[in-house]
Amino acid sequence: MAQADPKRNIRFGKYTLIDRIAVGGMAEIFLARQAGIENFEKTIVIKRIRPHLSKQPNFVKMFLNEAKLAAQLNHPNIVQIYDLGKIGESYFIAMEYVFGRDMRRIIPKADSMGIPFPMVYALKIASSVCEGLYYAHQKTDTYGTALSIVHRDVTPENIFVSFDGTVKVLDFGIAKATNQIEQTRAGEIKGKLSYMSPEQCMGKQLDCRSDLFSLGTVLYEWLTGFKLFTGDSEVAILKSITEGKIYAPSYFKADIPEAVEAILMKGLEKDRERRYQTAWDMQYDIDQFLSQYEFTPSNIHLSNFLKQLFDDELEEEKQRLSSLRAPAASPEEVIEEADEIISTIEPISDSQSLDDGSAKSLTIDLSTAEFDQLALIARRHGLSVSALVRDVVGGFLKYR
Repeated sequence: MAQADPKRNIRFGKYTLIDRIAVGGMAEIFLARQAGIENFEKTIVIKRIRPHLSKQPNFVKMFLNEAKLAAQLNHPNIVQIYDLGKIGESYFIAMEYVFGRDMRRIIPKADSMGIPFPMVYALKIASSVCEGLYYAHQKTDTYGTALSIVHRDVTPENIFVSFDGTVKVLDFGIAKATNQIEQTRAGEIKGKLSYMSPEQCMGKQLDCRSDLFSLGTVLYEWLTGFKLFTGDSEVAILKSITEGKIYAPSYFKADIPEAVEAILMKGLEKDRERRYQTAWDMQYDIDQFLSQYEFTPSNIHLSNFLKQLFDDELEEEKQRLSSLRAPAASPEEVIEEADEIISTIEPISDSQSLDDGSAKSLTIDLSTAEFDQLALIARRHGLSVSALVRDVVGGFLKYR
């Protein structure tokens, strides 16, 4: 008899982890579903931090601060963060699920099929990344104070293209905490190092221009097929970034237009004062070139190209996703879910004083998501939301 997969259909607070899709030194990543009223389900991604990192106060503090900033970002070209919390010993992020592939997989897939990745598609993707970066770099709080968000990890694996042609920047705002942990493990960050800016390598204060250098290294690689900064050791890679010569892309690929070469070389200026000063400036030059080129790709063009590349995987993945249905919650899980929600409710005000002997009513503050969860649980038991809350609170008091 086949054994159930221990990494599937795990209850995790109000979520169900239905399939583990990746695991690394920092986190496990799960495809998950969140249930709502009227059989509503939302497919999301849960990034669950490994328990041993939850015991490192410096990491936890930095991770939470950065993730809180990233959760404020709401832009079509940035993967949205929905929730941030802690269940058991694990901190987690619930984020938008994007049906597509990251550029770390797209370029090699094209190469394996003997298809040169089109220059205009690389530029189209880079333009969308610039748009997401500019939004984040310029983000302010409700008082107009700049949040000074810098991604710090603009790499091919963090640039995602959906099968509908939308480009998304992933893991915005949590790279600082990630890098702090990864730099304690020798030999495990070479891939990340290759896309760092000179000022990042030297430990200087970072601003938006660091991300633009990183994007330049990524775009250089897409257009030429050569990784810009390599070495046998971390020290060698760092030295290559800070001291090594950057060859014009036409050195490797003679047919790269002069205007594109100029964009790359400006983005890759080691002196950040001579680099693009904002992502908008870089995007403007890319878009100007594309508008005058013989073919300007749209999201539909990019979508069709991506679907052709991954035609052998698409149908199989759709079937896999449809088969990974979250099972209905058991009564015990429903009770546990209600207890968890109730435990997060904080009283706002009492309608009457506590010593007059009359009946009291309690006003509580609930988010929309919390109320929807309560409504779903109440409906399963044929109760109103108020009756469910009264029963749960009454049961709690009974055992005090």
